[in-house]
Amino acid sequence: MGTFLNGRDLKRKRSPLKSWDTIRNPSPVHERQLIVVVPIFSPPFHIDQRNLTRLSMTDLSDALKKRTRKILTILDRTYPDVECALHHRNAYELTAATILSAQCTDERVNMVTPALFEKYPTPASLAAAPQEDVEAIIQSTGFFRAKAKNLIGMARGVMELYGGEIPDSLEELVVLPGVGRKTANVVLGVIFGKATGVVVDTHVRRISNLLGLTTSQNPEIIERDLMRLLPRKSWICFSHQLIHHGRKICIARRPRCLECPLLKYCPRTGLPPLT
Repeated sequence: MGTFLNGRDLKRKRSPLKSWDTIRNPSPVHERQLIVVVPIFSPPFHIDQRNLTRLSMTDLSDALKKRTRKILTILDRTYPDVECALHHRNAYELTAATILSAQCTDERVNMVTPALFEKYPTPASLAAAPQEDVEAIIQSTGFFRAKAKNLIGMARGVMELYGGEIPDSLEELVVLPGVGRKTANVVLGVIFGKATGVVVDTHVRRISNLLGLTTSQNPEIIERDLMRLLPRKSWICFSHQLIHHGRKICIARRPRCLECPLLKYCPRTGLPPLT
């Protein structure tokens, strides 16, 4: 929903746009064609416009939370023993593997890491590695120069700041090169069992939108929305469950909706109606 103004309206009065809105100044030729949409509100969840007149915002929030609990129950039943898809034996290996997983499939990362960890089994050995050698090993993961630089920088940071041990706090992890919230949340959740946030990868972003749990494509906003909806005890496993669900059933290009155990509670936001 929004307020619509054309170019002549903009000349007659001040635009109600806030500082966080962006528009382009209309040219004389196209000013009559300019349409500016001013959002009135942007709720962190999907709203069914048909029910908007009958349900208050509190009712919608309560309904969403109730539906989320049902989704969690089904995920727990469907994927009870789900594990991290990245192969690893310790915190160092998982940190490195998660850095490599950026813009790359977990399957491809799992094909690369055995050779990487055989040659560089510890942070100390990786910290002393020539960058070109690391690049040659991880080349197939994409963006290999930047990733090699981050891997070596991460290892050096671990050696210089933490005595060769991967730290167990978010604040300490995110100062390492190549380690953002996603990587830190993965390591803290899987290795240390600490629920510091919700890991948002491509599967989690896509399926959370389909389920109507968020309306954003921004990983930080999605994480915030999910942290508000999910109980803290589900923060760690929820991401792993959606990742497995996205590979087995809710496949990006060919979702198998009729076979999906979540179909009853999924608005399938953005998908065409089932036939």
